[in-house]
Amino acid sequence: MTVSRRLLVELFSRFFLGFFLGLSLLLLPTLASAQNFPAKPIKLIVPFPAGGPNDIIARVIGQRMSELSGQPVVIDNRGGQGGVLGTDAVSKAAPDGYTIAISSAGALAISPSMEKVAYDALNDLTPVTLVATVPEMLVVATNVPAKDVGELIALAKAQPGKLNFASSGPGSLPHLAGELFKLTAKIDIVHVPYRGAAPAVNDLLGQQVQMTFLDLPVLLPQVKAGALRPIAVGSAGRAPTAPDVPTTAEAGFADLRIENWYGMVAPKGTPKEVVIALHGLATKAMADPAVKEKLAAQGATLVGDEPEHFRAFIADETRKWAKVIKDAGIETAK
Repeated sequence: MTVSRRLLVELFSRFFLGFFLGLSLLLLPTLASAQNFPAKPIKLIVPFPAGGPNDIIARVIGQRMSELSGQPVVIDNRGGQGGVLGTDAVSKAAPDGYTIAISSAGALAISPSMEKVAYDALNDLTPVTLVATVPEMLVVATNVPAKDVGELIALAKAQPGKLNFASSGPGSLPHLAGELFKLTAKIDIVHVPYRGAAPAVNDLLGQQVQMTFLDLPVLLPQVKAGALRPIAVGSAGRAPTAPDVPTTAEAGFADLRIENWYGMVAPKGTPKEVVIALHGLATKAMADPAVKEKLAAQGATLVGDEPEHFRAFIADETRKWAKVIKDAGIETAK
């Protein structure tokens, strides 16, 4: 080998050695932070007021995450715009894993098709895990003679435009559930929006509206008291807290699968190692028998899937509800 070639080889060797050494030095802080994660309190944003299903799920899981990690998990309730405001706050947070959220189907998969939001759920957020699903229950007022899905459909077809269904607001999951019911069963029922689930239930109890789809835990006390009649649940299997209520699939409407869901997300750009650490911490908390028991009492089924599976799930749900919005001719603010 000539002197010039030896010199050239030596120069290239020094360059690549320096390059890889510099790259490793750049990566060391990220790797070290991931290994030590969490090294300080985690802010867990709940994009709804305290007391609701989203808040309860976040508090139960957050408490166990705190116990497992030795660091506080601080709940930050940021309600507004159906979960959009709190979810947007996460999309704008520092991507270090110390500001995360447990958000809902509405904020992650429905609102982006209904209105202008400042974030893209798949491009501005990092999915961590699908935390829990909660079935929507279809109930009717006690003065409605229908006892099952078939009878309810027959009643609606006999009185087109006469039966009303209540929702917790335009563009909410209960609203879209009712619209999907209309499309699937080919019936004409009228949407009556309310500002939240509580006033909707009150008017249903007062027999001013005839039916509604709402989260099972919201309706269960009234169902158990005999004040509302359950027709079906939108989950794949019967709900453990309402085992006598058939599923929509059992009623012959497999496409009428309607579940609310809650998932953990972090800001875009959160290092993969930190996402893995968050995922491990969350799923370990969710595997705790006490956590399962507390949330089962709320009608929630814990999931704990992988980040990429959750990403695909959000995309599927977004397409599903966008199609319902389009096919139903729902007016949007986009």
